[in-house]
Amino acid sequence: MEGLRRTAAKLRALAFALTAATLGPGLPADAGAQVIEFESGGLRYLTQTKGGVTVMFAYLPVQVREFAVIQVAISNGSSQAWNFRPEDFSFRRPDGAAIQATPARKVVEGFIEKGNRGDVIKLVTAYESGLYGMNKHQSTNGYEQRRQAALAEVNSTRLKAAAAASAIVLVSVKLKPGESTDGAVFYPNSGKPLGPGRLIVRAGPSVFDFDTASLAPNGKTEE
Repeated sequence: MEGLRRTAAKLRALAFALTAATLGPGLPADAGAQVIEFESGGLRYLTQTKGGVTVMFAYLPVQVREFAVIQVAISNGSSQAWNFRPEDFSFRRPDGAAIQATPARKVVEGFIEKGNRGDVIKLVTAYESGLYGMNKHQSTNGYEQRRQAALAEVNSTRLKAAAAASAIVLVSVKLKPGESTDGAVFYPNSGKPLGPGRLIVRAGPSVFDFDTASLAPNGKTEE
């Protein structure tokens, strides 16, 4: 769990760094609207800044039960507070079919009903494969705060699986200027990876549109 805490902090630190890099003093809010792709810790990330808000994400190489999972970090570099939630994320396949991200509450309820140690190990291991070379950053809305609250007085294996999921999943949150958050977003996709398509994110004052073809292995979904 310590490795996951460090990784989450590094995701948030990178989101802030990218906000600062794309929105220099005196630049308009969408000056950094180009999509940037980079690789770190074996994962490929896409990031974009609009309206002072930076969104970055990577496909996680794991499917947990029926879900495909992405790793997300959001930084609010704008001048006002905004609400963010998993339901703001949708995925559109090349054939036009859309998949809406599952609300955090339903993901956690699923782990309460069917969660097991194997699910948690897969999820935590995948999440830890992120960014290990960044400087540490302390967040008020990140993984560590959620983990401590979720694991308090939990003593059954199934509830521990649900508690771990509640700490990792991206939750609905209102970010003040200068705050950030991170987490995993879950898509019901019959246990298959998302593959190429478009990730649409309604975050803050803007709509983000990412072409994910470069993130899918060989540009193809697994059958």
